[in-house]
Amino acid sequence: MKQYVVSIDLGTTNTVLAYAPIGAAAGRDAIALFDIEQLLAPGEVGARALLPSLRYHPAPGELADGALQLPWPQTDVAGLERVVTGTLARQLGAQAPGRLVASAKSWLSHAQVDRLAPILPWGAEADVAKVSPVAASASYLAYVRAAWNWRFPQQPLEQQQVVLTIPASFDDAARALTMAAARQAGLPSLRLLEEPQAAFYDWLFRHRAALQSELAHTRLVLVCDVGGGTTDFSLIKVEMADGAPQMSRIGVGKHLILGGDNMDLALAHLVETRLAASDPAPAARLSAGRLSQLMERCRAAKEQLLAADAPERATVTLLGAGSRLVGGSRSVELTRAEVEGLVVDGFFPLVGADAAARPGRGGIVEFGLPYASDAAITRQLASFLQQHATAARAALGLDEDDAAPAIPDTLLLNGGVFRADALARRLEATLAGWRGAPLRLLHNDNPDVAVARGGVAYALGQLGRAPVIGGGSPRSYFLVLDQEKEDGAGARRAVCILPRGSAQGREIRLTERSFALRLGRPVRFHLASSIAEAGKPPQLGELVDLGQGDYLRLPPIATVLQAGAAKEQRDIPVQLATALTEVGTLEVHCVAADGDAACGQRWLLEFQLRKQDAEAADPPASEHRLPPRYAEALEKIERIFGSKGQQVAPKEVRQLRQHLEQLLGGRDGWPTPLLRQLFDALLQRARGRRRSAEHERAWLNLAGYCLRPGFGHPLDAWRIEQLWPLFEAGVQHHKDSQVCAEWWTLWRRVAGGLDAAQQLRLLDDFAFNLQTDPEEQRRRPATLVKGSDEDMMRLGASLERIPAGYKAEIGAWLLGRLDSGAPQADGIDSRRLWALGRIGARQPFYGSAHDVVPPDSVADWLAAVLALDWKRVEPAGFAAAHMARMTGDRSRDVDDALREAILRRLAAVNAPATWSAMVREVVQLDAVNERRMLGESLPPGLKLIS
Repeated sequence: MKQYVVSIDLGTTNTVLAYAPIGAAAGRDAIALFDIEQLLAPGEVGARALLPSLRYHPAPGELADGALQLPWPQTDVAGLERVVTGTLARQLGAQAPGRLVASAKSWLSHAQVDRLAPILPWGAEADVAKVSPVAASASYLAYVRAAWNWRFPQQPLEQQQVVLTIPASFDDAARALTMAAARQAGLPSLRLLEEPQAAFYDWLFRHRAALQSELAHTRLVLVCDVGGGTTDFSLIKVEMADGAPQMSRIGVGKHLILGGDNMDLALAHLVETRLAASDPAPAARLSAGRLSQLMERCRAAKEQLLAADAPERATVTLLGAGSRLVGGSRSVELTRAEVEGLVVDGFFPLVGADAAARPGRGGIVEFGLPYASDAAITRQLASFLQQHATAARAALGLDEDDAAPAIPDTLLLNGGVFRADALARRLEATLAGWRGAPLRLLHNDNPDVAVARGGVAYALGQLGRAPVIGGGSPRSYFLVLDQEKEDGAGARRAVCILPRGSAQGREIRLTERSFALRLGRPVRFHLASSIAEAGKPPQLGELVDLGQGDYLRLPPIATVLQAGAAKEQRDIPVQLATALTEVGTLEVHCVAADGDAACGQRWLLEFQLRKQDAEAADPPASEHRLPPRYAEALEKIERIFGSKGQQVAPKEVRQLRQHLEQLLGGRDGWPTPLLRQLFDALLQRARGRRRSAEHERAWLNLAGYCLRPGFGHPLDAWRIEQLWPLFEAGVQHHKDSQVCAEWWTLWRRVAGGLDAAQQLRLLDDFAFNLQTDPEEQRRRPATLVKGSDEDMMRLGASLERIPAGYKAEIGAWLLGRLDSGAPQADGIDSRRLWALGRIGARQPFYGSAHDVVPPDSVADWLAAVLALDWKRVEPAGFAAAHMARMTGDRSRDVDDALREAILRRLAAVNAPATWSAMVREVVQLDAVNERRMLGESLPPGLKLIS
């Protein structure tokens, strides 16, 4: 039987536990904080209410065996033998760069990396053990579970009623990953609660005895929660019913990776500039690890200088490195005035209520995280209130035609940022200026622990012992129905499958629409969500235009429908059933509709959360109308590769592509759905490719072209799964050099759909083909297809999921061929430069950013490229631009001096302006540069995230 309600605030900066006995009377002091035992110094354990959400991965021999002893046995769920968590981790991380895992919570919502891959500490050296964002988050939860179970061995945490708080703006992917972390930590059953709601629950619980009078003049509460890593806005409507206030959440903000970390980073950049200016010898830019150290020092200075009783100045000291730890330290003074100017005016500028958040990548970018493009929290808040103006106006009782902005009358501030009195006063003054009258400020007695306490208050409210907040789902969910319009307008149609405000735990079925799905085949759905729609939120089944609002595309959800044990393939009618679960995540089922033999059978659709799956969600799942002569094209493919074994002349096989273009138009214009249909037809007839060398060449060429780049359309993952078994079998006509070349072209074209293990398997054959040892060559497997140097060069450049060390070896091989001085056929050096630029690119096309070649290696490559004559070898500038491309991530970017040298050379040869732009600032590639860097055109309409 559960004896306690326990709330865990898994924060970006700190993790906090609060609890209350379930059977006790709900008195004022019923909610207690759980002091967490942790290392305060090597060998010294103490209990603190805050556990810093930090991991430190010590070097071998750095700490004595007994220095990390805790009261309970230690087993790291992330798999490391030695790890430091909490207060001591912060201290050690401030001394030794590149070994501190921080901001794991921010990484959970970063869809452009593989959040299940070991990528943290970001930018750390190769000898530093790394963990995934999910594993790091799980380790903090496992730590507090162990601390609780040591204190309460008879009431283990996993057997209590547990609430875990998350940002209100977390999408379903981030929520699902949070739940995965909890399961990994041994907490399989818990509820999720949004942090701004938790902060308000804490206030409600502390004032529950006098809520009627406390909220008598409140109609709309704005909860502004700015923590270490995120900024979260929520609107809560207050109505009086039968003399008691009734609360309901009516709006949440979009996810913003914007908080105290950004402020510390801005100060660190300022201090770094001053340190460089005071150094008589030109100093290299700080590494990512050293910058992380400096951020910790600036954080302490910021909190000191923005406090209510702040001194006039504070000193920031950056320790030296290695043996010069103390002797090499340098210091800079910061004044209260300049910190207020940078942090208060920079992040909370005085703007009007009609201000809009600035788009683009203008914000501070570091450590691989996609920080908010506009770092001004007041502009982000103004945009949020404009998005929810209709609901806010109704809550405040304002007329629809009233020109005055709908500004909440009450404000609750939460998050460690607002411990700085200057920031709290600035935000309150800004809102009062927008409203034209003062707001009521609800007192938050301890922002560091309010969310954890509020989680307990929420659970007590579910037991009927405390006030509750209603509101249901904070967002609407939509099933995407069609692709971008062919005129490029970008509009998409979608149907609402779960309206905003839907209650938790209640299933909703979309009975107005049925879908024909095939048993035994994978099916994929593409969803979108919205936290704010103009006017009245869409109702169930209502069609919307995704081009007319602020919609967030979610990762695809997919399953393979099987009717019991039978593996039949037939079409069945199904309907979608959706529900907002008790943990606040979307659950979608396919339900066999009436009239089918499988009536009532259900299939759960699950989100696919790895990076390649998320990218594959673009474009949405819908088939373009096939060309009128598609059936004739299919007959041509059947004639050449079909099972009937027709006698076809070699010339007709060679002309298959030409015949298909006569029927379907030039192949450069074949849309993605048509390409995939053609691939499916080819795959069904794959055996026919073995009839002759001409058959095999034609099949390999067309199959690779139709499935390129291996992802981007519904069922592509399934298609790759069906194609991959062909790899081990190799080719039939292995003595035909053109067959071999087409074989490697196929795998290069679809490489984006291959996972890391499959790409490493390709790399094995890559290495064998380049092996010059005659003894090794004699042991060549019979199925290993020969590949020329150029085949291997293009293949190696396309493998973005292999480890960076292997990429560095491929780059060194290419560089050696450039430096050989041997006479080259026309164009060979150009292609090698292209491959070098692709391998050393700072921004991958489809791979995770943590697998890019280290900037030190790329700097050596750039030095060699700079030695070439760029006027004679034009591709040198193009390759250099990609290797020096600005990402804003210090762990990937080459140093400023080298980028300046590249920019000067680009200017000297009158290179296209777009090449210089990508080196100078963070920009998206245009279609021309994207196509050239990829080495091939993309299917029409398919876009890569670059």
